[in-house]
Amino acid sequence: MTTLAPLLEAFFLERLQKQKRASPHTIASYRDAFRLLLRFAQQRLKKPPSELLLADLDAPLISAFLDELESGRKNSVRTRNARLAAIRSFFQFAATNAPEHSAVIQRVLAIPQKRFDRKIVEFLTQQETDALLAQPDLTTWIGRRDRALLLVAEQTGLRVSELTHLKRQDVELAGPSACVRCLGKGRKQRATPLRKETVAVLRAWLKEQPDIPSDPLFPSQRGGMMSRDAVEKRIKKCAARASSTCASLGNKRVSPHVLRHSRAVRMLEAGIDSAVIALWLGHESPETTHIYLDADLAAKARALAKTAPSTAPMGRYRPPDELLAFLTAL
Repeated sequence: MTTLAPLLEAFFLERLQKQKRASPHTIASYRDAFRLLLRFAQQRLKKPPSELLLADLDAPLISAFLDELESGRKNSVRTRNARLAAIRSFFQFAATNAPEHSAVIQRVLAIPQKRFDRKIVEFLTQQETDALLAQPDLTTWIGRRDRALLLVAEQTGLRVSELTHLKRQDVELAGPSACVRCLGKGRKQRATPLRKETVAVLRAWLKEQPDIPSDPLFPSQRGGMMSRDAVEKRIKKCAARASSTCASLGNKRVSPHVLRHSRAVRMLEAGIDSAVIALWLGHESPETTHIYLDADLAAKARALAKTAPSTAPMGRYRPPDELLAFLTAL
């Protein structure tokens, strides 16, 4: 019987790191998926993870694990599908390295992704964005950092992982080519231009920090890189304060990704082509920006205004026979 441990180690060290050169974000996501899965298998099978066999991770156990993610951990369907994608990737690797378990592997690979309702993306209006940006306390070091971070996040639409990994050397503030550079999904590098007011705030902010190019652009209080949770916490705190002056913010869950959505909608409202927005946000395909077309109600209203009203005569409703109406209502 094939022991799971060496196969899983080879998957991470050989397949992901050496062969595919997966990003640190992908490796971290896959790592978390298997940590959860192994702990679940340990509780279910009463075996330590180091003694598990590949055959122990059969389709019924994987299905039970996915159900536990939703019912026990209250994860969303998107998170459940992301965990399943990591498991599928490993079993595809196992198919060529442990072909004697092909029956177990094929049953796991046959577990489908779960469908989910696609909600309209949430975004902030310009008034809500202005209220949020006005909240950091500029008399404190943390407030000035948060102000610079919020401005960059709102203007560039960077993902939270891209924001936290920014270094001083990734920012160019000289002349008309002022921009911020980042390494996004798919190991794609991109440069995003900065407005004059953002450049001015960043210049003032950088003067407060040691001139070390490899230092984080937005450090934590201890000088290291901020975590995703720390960024989300700071944004939520600003949103909570801003709700006192902008009541509509109290009904919205403000996060770094909502700021990213807001930038995309602002660009759509300005009439910028969806292909340019896809390049700006680092999307793999311009089709990804279609979700913002659904959210932009103003664009739909403009489209409706350009269409001609129907010329069909407006009929008048006449109730059916009383006896037929009685039977219909039964």
